[in-house]
Amino acid sequence: MPKGDDFDRSVFVNCPLDEDYDLTLRAILFCLVRFGLAPRIATERSDAGEPRISKILDLIQSSRYSVHDLCRCQARDAGEYYRLNMPFELGLDFGCRRYGTGRLKEKVILVLEEQRYRYQAAISDLAGSDIEAHHGDHEIAVRKVRNWLAGMPGFEGIGAARVLADYEEFQQWHIERQRDRGFSDEDIRDYSTAELLNAMIEWRDN
Repeated sequence: MPKGDDFDRSVFVNCPLDEDYDLTLRAILFCLVRFGLAPRIATERSDAGEPRISKILDLIQSSRYSVHDLCRCQARDAGEYYRLNMPFELGLDFGCRRYGTGRLKEKVILVLEEQRYRYQAAISDLAGSDIEAHHGDHEIAVRKVRNWLAGMPGFEGIGAARVLADYEEFQQWHIERQRDRGFSDEDIRDYSTAELLNAMIEWRDN
């Protein structure tokens, strides 16, 4: 986890937290860690006494970079409501950059979707923005994140295939290590976000 004032390395990650998205989320988190960044996500800390909106605002204000995935905005079943948390948090981030002062005006945002133009039906104000589609494929999501970072100075010029190969190597290392420590497969699947990120950082730095 980032310590102290780590604005220039921090990335606010606003993505679905459901089981179907888990593989994509973990791959995106690894990609960010692999490039030396520090992902910040609401599940990184658990405190029932801390209002969620306060936590989200803190993460947004303390991160130069942001990744927002709007792929769960569309209701899937009859009677199901749209899931508005992710576009709401994207709006907070845009507002932070637009109305913030100093370094907040330097924030850089990546917006992902499952299908390239589907978001326009729900958030037409984003028309004309650069939205990247991953089609529900974690490998494509990693490629989109890697390409976004490659367009900025200071990032290692490695390809998405290398990042994905490293991710496979990390997963094998992580699973074997956890089993040696007495974790069951169910324990590993239910691993906390903070522990997972720390494991990714440890693998990267070794």
